[in-house]
Amino acid sequence: MRKVIGVGETILDIIFKNNQPHIALPGGSVFNGFITLSRLEIPVVFISELGNDKVGDIVCQFMQENHLSTDYVDRFPDGKSHVSLAFLNDKQNAEYLFYKNYPNQRLEVSLPVINNDDIFIFGSYYALNPALRDKIVELLDYARERKAIIYYDPNFRSAHASETIRLIPTVLDNLEYADIVRGSDEDFINLFGKPDMKYVYKERISYYCRNLITTHGHDGVKLFSDNFEEHFDSPSITPISTIGAGDAFNAGLIYGLLKYDIRRDDLAVLNKLQWEKLIRCGIDMATEVCLSDENYISKKFASIYREQS
Repeated sequence: MRKVIGVGETILDIIFKNNQPHIALPGGSVFNGFITLSRLEIPVVFISELGNDKVGDIVCQFMQENHLSTDYVDRFPDGKSHVSLAFLNDKQNAEYLFYKNYPNQRLEVSLPVINNDDIFIFGSYYALNPALRDKIVELLDYARERKAIIYYDPNFRSAHASETIRLIPTVLDNLEYADIVRGSDEDFINLFGKPDMKYVYKERISYYCRNLITTHGHDGVKLFSDNFEEHFDSPSITPISTIGAGDAFNAGLIYGLLKYDIRRDDLAVLNKLQWEKLIRCGIDMATEVCLSDENYISKKFASIYREQS
């Protein structure tokens, strides 16, 4: 059976509404998507790190409750687990403050088995951090050698905009590994300074990766590939929180790749109808997450969605 492997940070998100703590949830970009995938009963392998502290215990317990293995989570004894404060504005978008204290030795875990046509996902600043780069490249080389589908979400926040010049070479290296790139329009504006996603694809990404998906909130989703570009509408909703929406989109599209048995060699020849099926799965997941306080779909929604699929 095909599986999904991912590497990324694990955080405890403390979410504020009207400047008051509202809810605390385990999070992280790849982590959020993997909780959604696990609730959809997709086999997942998550590679990450946590402090050997109370926050780490909370996150590991949550993982176990959601059938997400902790076998590849490095519990470091020095330093502390990562905590973020997320402040929702009147549009239910979040501004973040991050608190972290990592040890010098990072991500001391063995490599999981990756097979042909498995899916490997990575992204965010975690995939750019010099302290982790050797391990990330080791994983990427192994995933490529094993002919897995490599899925990259830059998730490049404005907080890192001052580092763009220094980080761009690593971003381009990541793009070259990727079979699919998915990011928000804001990610690519922060990276390349251009709001025109067609320009971004043609001039900055297509040389490295032939499949780009850009998400635009209520303005829908755009797809760029070798053969065509297409726009897909998103449903009109009043969001409760947009935290985790992009992560849920990633999970939905990956769910579609498995559901419709899309293999790595198929990506170059997918037609518009096939892409639409994949992207609609992503939109379904992102929409559901926006209608809740959680960073992932509910178990009830997952059960219903599996039965209807």
